[in-house]
Amino acid sequence: MQQHWQDLRPFTADAALETIELQATASWRCQQLELELRLRDPAGLVHWPAASGAIERRDNLWQSTCFEAFFSEPGAEHYWELNLAPNGHWNAYRLKSYRAGLEQEAAIVGLPYSLRRGAGVLDLRLNLNLLPLLPERCDLELSITSVLALSAGGCSYWALRHCGSEADFHRRDSFLRLKSLS
Repeated sequence: MQQHWQDLRPFTADAALETIELQATASWRCQQLELELRLRDPAGLVHWPAASGAIERRDNLWQSTCFEAFFSEPGAEHYWELNLAPNGHWNAYRLKSYRAGLEQEAAIVGLPYSLRRGAGVLDLRLNLNLLPLLPERCDLELSITSVLALSAGGCSYWALRHCGSEADFHRRDSFLRLKSLS
């Protein structure tokens, strides 16, 4: 997945969503995770969460349009989850194992991401130092996902890879190996 754009796909194929294009690229160098997402929605199918004052750390961002990344060092049971909302709110969690022991990651006090929005377009860029969380010079396992709230109602669940019989972004078999470039 390194240094080239890949398509995220909805868990449930739906002809009504075919005009939506969601792509991601990531690199892992010197303990820096660089992640970019671009969403193209020319038909205006995606519902955007409203701006609501100061940007802050918030829970339950996945209940509306939210971009997510899950990562871990290879072979480890624990992993992290990042939530990035298009209105600027964010959160970072650590999990002890599959969907267990969820707690806010205290070592991450902010997510340095930028957003550029226009009519039917959103570009997101994150550059995050993971040195406080991961050993030096390790590879990374990464999953890039998104919940897209739809203007017509409901949500669509997008990922680089869906590996289960239901949408489940926490499945470790959906994480992809990202080699360190350092």
